Amino acid sequence: MNTIIMKKYLPLILILTIPVSLFAQSDQEEKEILTELLHEFLEGASYNDAATHARFWAEDLIYTGSNGNRIAKADIMSGVNENPDRSLEPETRYSGEDIQIMIFGETAVVAFRLVAEFADPNESELNFYNTGTFVKRDGEWRVVAWQATSIPNENE
Repeated sequence: MNTIIMKKYLPLILILTIPVSLFAQSDQEEKEILTELLHEFLEGASYNDAATHARFWAEDLIYTGSNGNRIAKADIMSGVNENPDRSLEPETRYSGEDIQIMIFGETAVVAFRLVAEFADPNESELNFYNTGTFVKRDGEWRVVAWQATSIPNENE
């Protein structure tokens, strides 16, 4: 009896599981794209590159910094300098660790630990928890909301 039921319902089971596996693969691909976008952004931000900031942040961004100030993309853009020359080592190099990404259709949440390392050996490394909400618009992921939280230095 079980064999007859399996033969009857197997095509239905396969049809129902195919879309789930396709979405899982798509989510994994989107996570890889977002991870690469984050790393590219952190590299460009290390050089204070305006083009990198312009690409990353959405026009309607809400950014809450670790100091509690809330700013918009225009505020960020007015504070960055065009610096396409990446031949000089930056004073501060940013990287992302412990990256977690959740996809919700055309929206994604990216959480990670931002590490700021300084060229000056007398300055201590800084760490921040960052959470960004990305929305896919016109085929590109853009950050619409960002929250940064300072992680206290263990030596303090």
